[in-house]
Amino acid sequence: MTTFRSITVKPCDAALGAFITDVDLRQPTAEQRQEIRQAFVDYSVIFFRGQDLSPAEHIRFAEHWGKINVNRFFRPVDGYSQIAEVRKEPDQTVNIGRFWHTDHSYDQIPALGSILLAREVPEGLGDTMYASMYAAYEGLSQERKDLLNTLQAHHSSRHAFGNLTDDNPNKKEIGDRLANPEAATQDALHPVVIRHPLSGRPALYVNHDFTVRFEGWTVEDSAALLEELYDHATQPEYTYRFRWEPGSIAIWDNRATHHKAINDYDGHRRLMHRITIEGEALSPAFAPVG
Repeated sequence: MTTFRSITVKPCDAALGAFITDVDLRQPTAEQRQEIRQAFVDYSVIFFRGQDLSPAEHIRFAEHWGKINVNRFFRPVDGYSQIAEVRKEPDQTVNIGRFWHTDHSYDQIPALGSILLAREVPEGLGDTMYASMYAAYEGLSQERKDLLNTLQAHHSSRHAFGNLTDDNPNKKEIGDRLANPEAATQDALHPVVIRHPLSGRPALYVNHDFTVRFEGWTVEDSAALLEELYDHATQPEYTYRFRWEPGSIAIWDNRATHHKAINDYDGHRRLMHRITIEGEALSPAFAPVG
């Protein structure tokens, strides 16, 4: 495992995740930025506490990771279109991201990951869970690996964001948090097992929110195997539960993780600022035989 000199990295007692200290993300050195990026590769999701970043500082830090993806569907922070607002008000019961998923898998070139900053969180509530898709793949039987290594899957934004119309029974509950259903036109075909572009490791790449079916299979024929994979990938031994505090930051790798937001805080406000970073095209972990 990597030796870090300019930051302190404490791995979580889990299949993924590490806490990073001894760095101010408002003004990290070039060496610290490089080592933070390496910790991201090594641990898939990295956590920071007590980072009092302004929106401009949040954007400046994110720009060191790559091009910012301006979200199509989330309400932006006023004056900062690069930052998506992830919010739940006290009178709302539905939260955003409540199912296991990975962001932007519906894009032809999925996002690298996201940098989520906690602005306002209910004490001891509203945690986020993360799951390792490296560990999920490694934990499959050889029979399942042999099948999945040959498959591709279709992903889409249409069913997730394209139904946010006025006749949707959840529209009132969603309110102004999500919008632009007409922009939900993204469809993509990705390998079911990808070779991670940074680590080179194989990772399972299907998710509850956006995967529709396997290539060459119907939606109905795909459903049972997809559900089996979702249940397998989110077993406790593959997951870590992160507790938020104001000023906490999580940076997760969309190609190597799933995540979901725990909805246990009705009657409380939770406000997060999220910046998503553009990624690169995905390749299969194993070349086709023949």
